[in-house]
Amino acid sequence: MPTNNNPSIQKNFPVLQMTCAGCAAGVENKIKSLEGVNNAAVNFAAATAWVDFDSDKIDATAIQKAVQSIGYDLVLEEENQQDVVDEIHRNKYKQLKRRTVWALILSLPVMIIGMFFMNMPYANLIMWAFATPVVLWLGRDFFINARKQGIHRAANMDTLVALSTGTAYVFSLFNMLFPEFWESKGLQAHVYFEAAAVIIAFILLGRLLEEKAKGSTSSALKKLMGLQPKTVTVIEDDKQVEKPIGDLAAGNIVLVKPGEKIAVDGTVISGDSFVDESMLSGEPMAVRKWEGEKVFAGTINQKGSFRFRADKVGKETMLAHIIKMVQDAQGSKAPVQKLVDKIAGIFVPVVMGIAFITFIVWLVFGGDNALTHALLAFVTVLVIACPCALGLATPTAIMVGVGKGAENGILIKDAESLELLQKVNAVVLDKTGTITEGKPQVTDELWTDESAKPILTALEKQSEHPLAEAVVAHLNSENTVDVSGFESITGKGVKGIAGGETYFAGNRKLLTENNIAVSDRLSAKADEWSQSAKTVVWFAHSSNAIAVLAISDKIKETSVAAIRRMQEMGIEMYMLTGDNEATAAAIAQQTGIGHHKAEVLPREKSDFVKRLQRQEKIVAMVGDGINDSTALAQANVSIAMGQGSDIAMDVAKMTIISSDLTKIPRAIRLSKQTVRTIRQNLFWAFVYNVIGIPIAAGILYPVNGFLLNPMIAGAAMALSSVSVVTNSLRLKWKK
Repeated sequence: MPTNNNPSIQKNFPVLQMTCAGCAAGVENKIKSLEGVNNAAVNFAAATAWVDFDSDKIDATAIQKAVQSIGYDLVLEEENQQDVVDEIHRNKYKQLKRRTVWALILSLPVMIIGMFFMNMPYANLIMWAFATPVVLWLGRDFFINARKQGIHRAANMDTLVALSTGTAYVFSLFNMLFPEFWESKGLQAHVYFEAAAVIIAFILLGRLLEEKAKGSTSSALKKLMGLQPKTVTVIEDDKQVEKPIGDLAAGNIVLVKPGEKIAVDGTVISGDSFVDESMLSGEPMAVRKWEGEKVFAGTINQKGSFRFRADKVGKETMLAHIIKMVQDAQGSKAPVQKLVDKIAGIFVPVVMGIAFITFIVWLVFGGDNALTHALLAFVTVLVIACPCALGLATPTAIMVGVGKGAENGILIKDAESLELLQKVNAVVLDKTGTITEGKPQVTDELWTDESAKPILTALEKQSEHPLAEAVVAHLNSENTVDVSGFESITGKGVKGIAGGETYFAGNRKLLTENNIAVSDRLSAKADEWSQSAKTVVWFAHSSNAIAVLAISDKIKETSVAAIRRMQEMGIEMYMLTGDNEATAAAIAQQTGIGHHKAEVLPREKSDFVKRLQRQEKIVAMVGDGINDSTALAQANVSIAMGQGSDIAMDVAKMTIISSDLTKIPRAIRLSKQTVRTIRQNLFWAFVYNVIGIPIAAGILYPVNGFLLNPMIAGAAMALSSVSVVTNSLRLKWKK
């Protein structure tokens, strides 16, 4: 395990030149074999490598050189990394498009002559002249990459293409130059230049379409990256200075004009406006911003103008965190992908073995045209086999699903959570800030000694609990009292010493444990408020209760609808709260939750989740506070409310940015749609190969004399990958 003296670094690197799932497996195995690398995962669809390595044993440059040695490359630039990668992909796409167009143009006459005019004068020579630039120039990368793989005793899709087209080309060239070798044996000297040329043209076309489709799967991420402006207007010495966003520092005063995008996170210091925060929350309604309000990078100012102080810049902004989370999630692997990776890793060698066995079987049992049929079947098996479709099946669906979630204010940290969410049959909800708005206000109070109000204010000022903030805001006492010996008692309240007397503020359990007497008048009022779904806070000294306060936290408008929708999905709903039983029961009744548990301590929330898991339930925990973090960590799927604590969001695998509970049933539907798409992709990828390879080998020939043309096999192989990516893209338009 890495120690402080052996620091572990985790980074994502874009990977270049990968063409199939076998490539991804090769790059992953190469990186994992390096000393100093603890773990690595390569995602073919996202074209990224996640690497966990010890910086004192190996650096990024050494990892890059190892990857380059097997024919691939890594992008190491961290500044403007996406711009660099986009530029590389644009250039690659242009080059690929140019090659594809020329390959199709040159292959067309070869195909026409080969299929219809084989006996015309100089037919073989003309086909050779057109096929040679296609095979040896436009298709040269297949042979270069296959050679690099061979040096390292590896094989990928390029190996299959190079072996099949190279065999067809060399065999045809031999037959054109030395036809008498076959004619002396009473056989025709067939050439297959059209097969070699058209196969390369179709595969280049397939890769061009695949590259374009794969670019669409990450459109959500590109949208997020496009939300940050390139320049910003900074106020310096009462003058407006336009600066590149990279030069902006925390503490700078930024001017935002009408219609401009907000560059970084900060706090409004003057002016007011409405800001479109739909990129964060998924909600179309603009939010009013005035002095003291927080603003976030990527959100769009409406008609007003204001100045704000930059608090977080660069990688610290919420937008940067969202982009990082989406990148990590899109590059992560779903559990089903592990099996697919194992299959893809051995796919090419297995296909090569099947091709050689097919060749031998035809050679032995093929009769008069044994060699011709053996060669055609050998080439066709190599061409039709497609690990690309298999490798793209899961990651493309994950990329689109994660991107769609981000567009709707649902941030998903990893693919495993997205895959698992659709299996959830029990959802545990925290009350405050999750079901309710998390903005408690004191609505009622009853005192036996109002002179003690400054003591309660001083005591609650030292507490970090939201209820304490509500009490302080309500009392608003300017009198200051020194409180010493302050102690926070988890799940119960606080205590401290003022004027030599010990004071307590918290729930009824805190008073009972300290043998504090409660008058009938105070007790009756507390019971009455509790029945009205209000939270009761007690204040007492060492012997008697002094006051009782009622705090109300309004139920969110969307909570009831969200809970009902999840119940309609067959999910059992549970509510956990540290509040008293009467308040908990009232909230549960108002929201329609069938199971609730009151006066729960943080560790008891985690125990409750464990208890449900022992009943073989797949549990999702939804919370927003520090006290929910252990339960979030324990749950099968953890969901944090975006307006809650940073710790809750760090622990959770999903974050609902707007804290709107209706996003959870939406996330479950998204999970179901994504998993359904993955299953469809895998089904068709497996079926394609299971059916295609035997047909290519000639299994139908003894039945009806059918032998698949290698050109048709090349077209089918190209279309299989495109169909998988296109099916994943359908997720974008589903509700």
